[in-house]
Amino acid sequence: MAPRRLTSTGKLSDLARHVILPSGIVSTGWPAVRDLCAGVGIVFDEWQDGLGRAILAKRANGQYAAGIGGVVLSISRQTGKTFTIGSMIVALCILFPGLKVVWTANRGRTSDETFKSLQGMVKRKRIAPRILSVRTANGQQEITFTNGSRMLFGARELGFGRGFEDVDVIVFDEAQILSQKALEDMVPSANVATNPLVFLMGTPPKPSDPSEAFSSLRRGALSGELDDVLFVEFSADENADSEDRQQWHKGNPSYPHRTPESAMLRMKRLLGNDSFRREGMGVWDRYATTSSLIPAARWGGLRVYEAPPGTVGYGVKFSADGSRVALAVAVRPDDDSPVHVEVVRSESMALGTAWLVDGDEKFAGLAARWHGCLGIAIDGKSGSGQLVNALRAARVPARVIVIPTLDQVISAHSMLLEAVVSDPAGVSHFGQAGLDDAVAGATKRPIGKSGGWGWQPIGDAVDVTPLEAVTFAHLVAATNRRKVSSGSSNGRRVVVLG
Repeated sequence: MAPRRLTSTGKLSDLARHVILPSGIVSTGWPAVRDLCAGVGIVFDEWQDGLGRAILAKRANGQYAAGIGGVVLSISRQTGKTFTIGSMIVALCILFPGLKVVWTANRGRTSDETFKSLQGMVKRKRIAPRILSVRTANGQQEITFTNGSRMLFGARELGFGRGFEDVDVIVFDEAQILSQKALEDMVPSANVATNPLVFLMGTPPKPSDPSEAFSSLRRGALSGELDDVLFVEFSADENADSEDRQQWHKGNPSYPHRTPESAMLRMKRLLGNDSFRREGMGVWDRYATTSSLIPAARWGGLRVYEAPPGTVGYGVKFSADGSRVALAVAVRPDDDSPVHVEVVRSESMALGTAWLVDGDEKFAGLAARWHGCLGIAIDGKSGSGQLVNALRAARVPARVIVIPTLDQVISAHSMLLEAVVSDPAGVSHFGQAGLDDAVAGATKRPIGKSGGWGWQPIGDAVDVTPLEAVTFAHLVAATNRRKVSSGSSNGRRVVVLG
């Protein structure tokens, strides 16, 4: 076995701003890759070794821990990411006969540069005997190994990537220029792979970039909502001086020992200050660059001034970080009117949850409201268990309390969006400021394994908890067929809420 060879430049955990690991890691396939690379003369820096170990981490069943959610790398230009990921994939192609890799960048120029770099790598004296052929024709760039493994390269702007089957590894380079649709078009090509890996790697997007896929995965990882994604980010401080060399190193772990000062200065001169902060220093804008998922005009057109009579259902949402909780109500009308939704109350968790159960001098709690309602849906890891216990202690029947499954969570979001955007009847609402702000600042975050999604705030200042609570209240009102007595105290008409 080749000896372990590393350049000591600092650990990944010490250099990266964020290292968010997927759950369930028990082992890693990295040592075999690292040792093979060492045997052909490829030596990694210490942080690259840590990155490789995390990327190829495995669960107890032998599947890659990031095999579902993907490997998401926010990393500056000129850091050696093509060398790191390229070396890893070349080694995987050698170790696993028949491996099929698709490497796609947005621009043809970037794809060509990547191909040339890896073409040079496989020409190394100790790798070349393992290569069967290298095809260089534009649009058909391919490296084929003697064991049947293949690496295919192309640009998304030229239509490359669609129609592939049985792909084991997909690399989305320039992931900051990757629409959700493009991602959805290509990822199914890896569905039949036994142990697939999907990489999304890029720099922070500029405002005009179609970056919803990359930005959404970053937000989901940082919020703690995604436990099957590996997310690594190298970035300078948000307010960093673009002349500060120490900040350059924060954004680029290869500076200055591999990326010289002259290369950084050249990039700064050619890109301009704003682009250099994003692409050379890895700094993300304070606010996300995607627009609201719900058009403002459509939401505004659903406003009403009086709620319809009907049967109510409630939704409670605890924010992902545990800082806030919101209660919403939805009315299933007695006639054919659309479901009506409104926020009852949204509070900091500093107030606890007693108000939700028992209420206060201005507010009737759920212990009084449950009679005759369709149900109370409660979602959020941070407080749902405690609230359920408190409601049961207050004699709220278990049959009234709904803890949505993953499928129900996914369905709830798609149902509300469909009702708002596509259904002619839609939903109705009063135009409450907190809910309106949440709608205006909400986009998608991925949930689960099959394209499901939830609400994600656009920017740190947005609180989507009220919209989440409305989403679950709407789910109860639209789907719960529990029979409710017409004589119950709170079941037949929506009451003034507050």
